[in-house]
Amino acid sequence: MYVCGVTVYDYCHLGHARSALVFDVIRRQLEFSGYRVEFAKNFTDVDDKIIKRANEQGVSCDMITEKYIQAYYEDMKKLGVRPASVEPKATEHMADIVQLTETLIAKGLAYQVDGDVYFEVAKYSGYGRLSKRRLDDMQAGARVEVDERKRHPMDFALWKSSKPGEPSWESPWGPGRPGWHIECSAMAMRHLGETFDIHGGGMDLIFPHHENEIAQSCGATGKEFARYWIHNGFVQINQEKMSKSLGNFFTIREIFEKSKWPEEITGEMLRYFLLATHYRSPLDFSDQSLLEAKNAETGFYDLFKRLEEKEESTTADKGLMEAIKRCKAAFCEAMDDDFNTSVAIAELQRFKSDVNKLLGQGLSTEARKIAREEFRSLGDNLGLFQLDEWQFGNITVPLTGVEARTMGGQVSPKIELSEEQTERSAVLVLTNEEIEGKRLERDEARKQKDYKKADEIRQFLASHGIVIEDKPDGTSRWKR
Repeated sequence: MYVCGVTVYDYCHLGHARSALVFDVIRRQLEFSGYRVEFAKNFTDVDDKIIKRANEQGVSCDMITEKYIQAYYEDMKKLGVRPASVEPKATEHMADIVQLTETLIAKGLAYQVDGDVYFEVAKYSGYGRLSKRRLDDMQAGARVEVDERKRHPMDFALWKSSKPGEPSWESPWGPGRPGWHIECSAMAMRHLGETFDIHGGGMDLIFPHHENEIAQSCGATGKEFARYWIHNGFVQINQEKMSKSLGNFFTIREIFEKSKWPEEITGEMLRYFLLATHYRSPLDFSDQSLLEAKNAETGFYDLFKRLEEKEESTTADKGLMEAIKRCKAAFCEAMDDDFNTSVAIAELQRFKSDVNKLLGQGLSTEARKIAREEFRSLGDNLGLFQLDEWQFGNITVPLTGVEARTMGGQVSPKIELSEEQTERSAVLVLTNEEIEGKRLERDEARKQKDYKKADEIRQFLASHGIVIEDKPDGTSRWKR
C-alpha cells in the first residue's frame, strides 16, 4: 500500500489527520484479517511552497522540512498513528526520478524544452480513466502549470530547470528539480515494485496528481500501476472543504494545545470523531460534533470502570458470550465492507448497551475481564479503547460547571451553581481522596435518610465538576 503523505512546509491540519487515520485503520484491518502489509507513505520535501517558506524565513529548505517532519511525527504520535513500513523522502530518490524520466523520453511519452521535461498526455490513451475525464474537455488549472511551450495545456512537468535561489540536482537536462507527480511514481515503484495493491490519498489528489501518476507509471512500465485506489473525503467547516488556501483550518496541535474547547481533547477522542463517519464521506467539523464524540467515548470508559468492579454473580455470563459473538461478527462484516468504521463503531455502541444491561443482571469477575478484552481487541482495529481506565480519567480535566449529559447510559441532573460556587470551583480542584471521603459521607447520610445533607454534598461536589451516580444497591460512584 502506498499513500501520498504531506508536503512538509507547515503544521498538519485536521484534513491531514483524517487521511492519516483512515489509512492507519485500513492497514490495521488488513493485518487483523491475516495479510502482511508493506506500507509506504512519503514526504514531499521539495516543492514551491517549501522554497517560498524558506525564502520568507531566510533559512535553508532543509531546515524547513526537518522542522515540519519532526512536527508531523509528534502529531501522529498523539493520534496513535503507527509509522509506515517505509517513509521515503523525494530528495533521497533523485536517481530514481531521473531514471524514470529518461525512460519516458526514450518511449516517446515525454519531451524536453529548455531544460524542462514534460509528459505528453496525448500519447497516453488511458489518460483520464481514474477521474473519468476526457482529455478534450480538460483545462489546465489547479496545480497544473500553464506554459505556452507545452504541446497540450494538460502536459505536466516531470523535471523543472533550476531558478536562482532554488535547490537543484544534476540531470541529463541540466540542474533542476522534479515535478510533483513524478516523485510519487518513482518512490512507489522503488519500494513496492512496478505494480502493487493499494494506492491511497485524499479525494483532492484524484486529479491531477493520481491521474498523472497512472499515466507516467503505466506509460513507463507497460503494466498496471495500482490494483485499487482509495480516497478519503474532505473535512469541511460549514460544509466547505478545510484547506490552508481557504484559511478555514485547524492544525492538529491547535486542537490539542489551545483552549478553544471547554474540555481537554485527546488523541483517542479525535480518532473517535474522525472515524465515526465513513472514510469516503465528507466530514463536517464543529465544536459540538467534537464534544459529542468526546462524550461518546467517555461513555465507553465509564463502562470499563464498572467492569473493574468485583462480583461473583454469574447470572448473565451466558448472555455475555452471545453478545460477544454477535458483536464480533457484525463488526468484522462492517469493516470488510469497504472499511465501514461508522457501522463498526455503531456495533461497538450496541455492545456497550448490551454489557450495561448484563451488568445489571449480574456478571462474574471473569466475564467482566472477557468483556473488557473484547472492547480492547476490536477497538485496536480502530486505535480506540487501548487506555487503562485510570489513564483515561487522568487526562480529562475537571469541568467548572455541570450540565445535563449522558454518562454510562444515565443522565445526570442539571445543577444550577451560584456565582460564588463557580468561581471557587475554578481555582480549587479536589483530590481523589477528598472526593471519595465526600462520597462516603453522602452514602452514610442517605442511609440515615438525611437527604438534605446528601443533597448538600452532591451540590458541593457538582460545584467542583464531580458527578455522583447512585447505584441500585444504595451505594454510589463518582467521576470528574
